[in-house]
Amino acid sequence: MPQPKHVLGLKIRLPTRAKLDADMQKYFGICEQKLGFVPNVLAAYSFDQTKLRAFVNLYNDLMLAESGLSKLEREMIAVVVSSANRCYYCLTAHGAAVRQLSGDPELGEMLVMNWRTAPLPARQRALLEFAHRLTVTPAEVGAAERAALRKAGWSERDVWDAASVTGFFNFTNRVATATDMMPNREYHAQAR
Repeated sequence: MPQPKHVLGLKIRLPTRAKLDADMQKYFGICEQKLGFVPNVLAAYSFDQTKLRAFVNLYNDLMLAESGLSKLEREMIAVVVSSANRCYYCLTAHGAAVRQLSGDPELGEMLVMNWRTAPLPARQRALLEFAHRLTVTPAEVGAAERAALRKAGWSERDVWDAASVTGFFNFTNRVATATDMMPNREYHAQAR
């Protein structure tokens, strides 16, 4: 598979890594150590380090901090939202994360194509139904949908976290699509 010719369809000049502030250079180095590369979304945001820091901080809080939702469940939300929005970047990157965290390549593909085909426990099915509904028909989400999550065993805090992760990926999907952001080539072969 050929390397994408661009990180971003917009003609925004991205700084070299050496021109980033020390904290962002260090963060990119951590990405390389843990992932083997710097995700293109970070490279894209590097044109404005204030925006880059805001993105990194929110992502790390929503996806990596303590939560009643596991890291896998948060990645599953990312994929369901990205599938509804047809976001190539996020489907590729977060589909790889689902495959890796679950140890199940088939699950990752099911969530990318049609999450309803995945054999999930009722608790996770309710979570993904909420995320999907909040993505495609947000004005119709209300007390009944929150009650369905509570009935499935999710706490009030879990509902907040699910809504926050869903909202974040609706935002990032739109930015990635509007700017023609390309996923790193490495994601395609991970955890297969």
